[in-house]
Amino acid sequence: MEIRTVHANGVEFAYLTMGEGPLALCLHGFPDTAHTWRHLMPALAERGYRAVAPFMRGYAPTEVPADGAYEEAALVADVRALHEELGGDADAVVVGHDWGAFPVYRAAGRFRRAVALAVPPPGALGGRFLDYDQLKRSFYVFLFQTGVAEAAAARPGFIADLWRDWSPGYDAREDLEFVRRSIGEPANLRAAIGYYRSMLGTTPPSGRYPEVESKVTGPVLYLHGAQDGCLSAEMAQDAPGLLPDGSQVRQVARAGHFLHLERPAEVNRLILDWLGPASSAELTQIRPMGF
Repeated sequence: MEIRTVHANGVEFAYLTMGEGPLALCLHGFPDTAHTWRHLMPALAERGYRAVAPFMRGYAPTEVPADGAYEEAALVADVRALHEELGGDADAVVVGHDWGAFPVYRAAGRFRRAVALAVPPPGALGGRFLDYDQLKRSFYVFLFQTGVAEAAAARPGFIADLWRDWSPGYDAREDLEFVRRSIGEPANLRAAIGYYRSMLGTTPPSGRYPEVESKVTGPVLYLHGAQDGCLSAEMAQDAPGLLPDGSQVRQVARAGHFLHLERPAEVNRLILDWLGPASSAELTQIRPMGF
C-alpha cells in the first residue's frame, strides 16, 4: 500500500492507494484515519479497482486547511475535487464511514455506486437524536462545542474510551496508534473537533462552498452495526424511506460502530456485492438485500 499526495480543493491531501482500475474512493471518519480501510482496500484492488483512501482535511499527513472550513459543504467539495484530481470516471465508486458518510450521501450521484457506513441518511437523525439514550451516547458532540473540548479530548484514554464504547469488545490498539499519529498534535485535534463545531453551528458556515443537495443524490448501500454504541441501530429503521429507489439497507449483526474493522469479511462481501465488477460494462444484476 503506497502513500501519495494530491492537491484538491485548495488542500494538500495525503492518501493511501492500492490496485489499478476505476477509482474507489474510501473516506474515513472520527476518531480514525485512512488506515481504517486496510481490510477493504486489498479486496477492492483484487476486484479490479484503484482503491484510494485520503486522510480527511485536517487529519495528518493531510494538511490543516487554510480556510478552517469543516462544514458539510466543504467535505462535499473535497470529494468532488478528489474525484476529478484522481482521474475518476463514470466507473468510480465511493465508500464512507462516520464523517466520511456525510459527503457520500450528498455526492452519490457523481459515482456509479455509493456506500455509507454507520451514519444514517439525512433526515434520519431528527427526533431520534434527541432520545435520552442517544443523547447520552452523543455527549461528546455537545462537549466539542465548548472551550474545554480540546483539553478533554487530549486527556489519556478519552479517544480509546470512545472506541471501546462504540465497538465493545474490539481491540483498537493498532487503530489508536494510527489516530495518535494523525490527530495527536493540537492543530490536528482542533481540526477534527471543528467538524462537530460546524455540525451544530457553533462555527458558522464559511460561505466559501456551494450549498449541498438537500436530498440524497443517488442510490446508496447503507450498513449499520447492530451493536453500534455511537449511533443506535434504531437510527437505521427510518433509512429505507429516506433513500432513493434502488438503495439498500443492511444491519450487520455482532458489530458496533467500526463494523468494517470488526467484521471485515462480511462487510467486504456486502460492499463488493453492491459495487459489482470494476467496469460498468461487466455489471450484472445485484441480488437485493433486506434490512
